[in-house]
Amino acid sequence: MAMYRKLGKKTKLRKALLRNQVTQLVFKGKIITTEARAKEVQKIIEPMITMAVKEKDNFDTVTVQVKQAQKAKDGKRVKEEKDGKKVTVYDTVDKEIKKDQPSRLHARRQMIKFLYPVVEVPADGKNRKKTTKKIDLTAKMFDEYAPKYVNRKGGYTRIIKLGQRKGDAAMMVVLEMV
Repeated sequence: MAMYRKLGKKTKLRKALLRNQVTQLVFKGKIITTEARAKEVQKIIEPMITMAVKEKDNFDTVTVQVKQAQKAKDGKRVKEEKDGKKVTVYDTVDKEIKKDQPSRLHARRQMIKFLYPVVEVPADGKNRKKTTKKIDLTAKMFDEYAPKYVNRKGGYTRIIKLGQRKGDAAMMVVLEMV
């Protein structure tokens, strides 16, 4: 008996499919897929969430001095002349950042190793480049899902059966975060 479902695919294709579905589940919170795929995705996502819950408060807050460009009222950088050249004026600002402890850093890297990078592109055509943003899924796991499931001992996902798919009669399900 196999330890996992092969899903009718070769190893690289199967791994890519599962990585994609896990990434979409973390990003959107809900996916529609076949029952066999959903059960395999569940095996992968549950330990990831458990890891995030265990390491959610495992960081130090550090104050760092950062140079930040001065901005004018119109949003452009303030420039002044020095030695005949225009130079941007900077202010020094104190900023608090979270510094991961080694165990949380390891957990973050384990998640990054499996999750694909996600870029959110707006649907409308105006300012597409400016409004396109990268989504940090590991931060979402630590900041959104971990506090939500802190008092829960497993069972972070739910499978709801939808019925059979036309064509091959595969059982379709909704896999969602509880």
